[in-house]
Amino acid sequence: MSALSTQERKRLRRIGHELNPVVMLGNHGLSDGVIEELHRALADHELIKVKVAGEDRELRQTLIDSVVSVSGAEVVQQVGKIILMYKKAEKRNVHLSNLVRFAHLDD
Repeated sequence: MSALSTQERKRLRRIGHELNPVVMLGNHGLSDGVIEELHRALADHELIKVKVAGEDRELRQTLIDSVVSVSGAEVVQQVGKIILMYKKAEKRNVHLSNLVRFAHLDD
């Protein structure tokens, strides 16, 4: 995956500000169900927020690194326990894609 440009990152962060987390990682970590939901959410929405529970920063960062490697997505922004992730869909669903739904924020 090619790195995002500074302008593209700004645009995605602007859109991401409007989003709520759709995938949440808890005490059980990166289970098969979470991985499946992560892939589905990225395929449908392209840009998603993921919330990672836990107070241990190193453990949380390890989990975030695992999520990124498993999903193939790119981290656009990380603020505390929330990460904003982007992965271009193979076939964009205009009704579900957050990039289409929030295109009006591209001013």
